[in-house]
Amino acid sequence: MGSRHVRLFRYGGNQAVRIPVEFELPGDEVILRREGDRLVIEPVAKRRLADLLATWEPLDEDIPEFVDEPVEPEDVF
Repeated sequence: MGSRHVRLFRYGGNQAVRIPVEFELPGDEVILRREGDRLVIEPVAKRRLADLLATWEPLDEDIPEFVDEPVEPEDVF
């Protein structure tokens, strides 16, 4: 991918860098961290339901049986 010299600028009270198109990251959020005198920018992984469910502890209780009985019609008029 290579490297490219870019300029820093001020945006409000923050220092900012314009990321060239060849370095664009997916999504609209990133993780920014410092490693020594370097800044590392990584895309935030898309959250998936399967990843969330994998973090849950199994239920200790039994889930009651669900009985799906037809609803009795009601005369509303």
